[in-house]
Amino acid sequence: MARCLLRRSTAILQLRYRPTTLRNRFYSDTEPEPLTLRTQSSGIRRIILNNPKKRNALSLSMLESLRENILTDIHSDDLRVIIISAKGPVFSSGHDLKELTSAQGREYHTKVFQTCAQVMTLIQDIPVPVVAMVNGVATAAGCQLVASCDIVLATEKSTFATPGVNVGLFCSTPAVAIGRAVPRKVAMEMLFTGTPISAHDALLHGLVSKVVPEEELEEKTLAMARRICQTSRPVIALGKSTFQRQMSQSRDAAYVTASSVMVENLALSDGQEGIKAFIEKRKPVWGHKSEKAHD
Repeated sequence: MARCLLRRSTAILQLRYRPTTLRNRFYSDTEPEPLTLRTQSSGIRRIILNNPKKRNALSLSMLESLRENILTDIHSDDLRVIIISAKGPVFSSGHDLKELTSAQGREYHTKVFQTCAQVMTLIQDIPVPVVAMVNGVATAAGCQLVASCDIVLATEKSTFATPGVNVGLFCSTPAVAIGRAVPRKVAMEMLFTGTPISAHDALLHGLVSKVVPEEELEEKTLAMARRICQTSRPVIALGKSTFQRQMSQSRDAAYVTASSVMVENLALSDGQEGIKAFIEKRKPVWGHKSEKAHD
């Protein structure tokens, strides 16, 4: 059953988020550099928003580039965690407003918001944890990106806002992610006033996981990523998908779902290996395969 759940998740991701071909649109109009940078080592993929001159705006090209870099080899056993960060003092300023003028047309606007929604849901649908490493300003869809990530580490100078109301464009799509990350009254204040909140207020309200000094951000984020890499990939994948599913259910339905999945988790080879290792007082040797344990 666990194997079937993971296979079904894989099939859904492949259908919903079919990667696009890399083309010139993944490069900045003002810089001969890619809009996002991707590196990977020891199970950790780093994706860096790389258009600081445009405040790392989530243009359609930027969103497509980000989607491409998330999806590449997403089901490889070598990938265990993704870290999203940004160059420059702005993590992301949100959508590129030049793309949202009437000159672009309704069809283009629809594509922008559909692609944005795909990227945000993709982050929560993929089988590995996604960590945001924020050192600066995150506004509108940039704040939405932060809220969509599984874990968020931010520096003390970081701020978060949904200022769309100030330019006549209410942050309705960012509100989907933010409204599920912070208390409703906090989300409504952010949305109605556009006033930024500090990193410490974001921590208080649940938008970020940790606030750290700027000089420790990289070290702390990588330490967390390495800790995730010490766990079983299929166990993490099963746990992440189940968490997302049960959060949208009633309490009683959530317990039915979670209890069933825990039984399936125990049926995994890695589930039994972890328990045996604990009993035998040794480190587990993970297989990282969605295989059932032998009876």
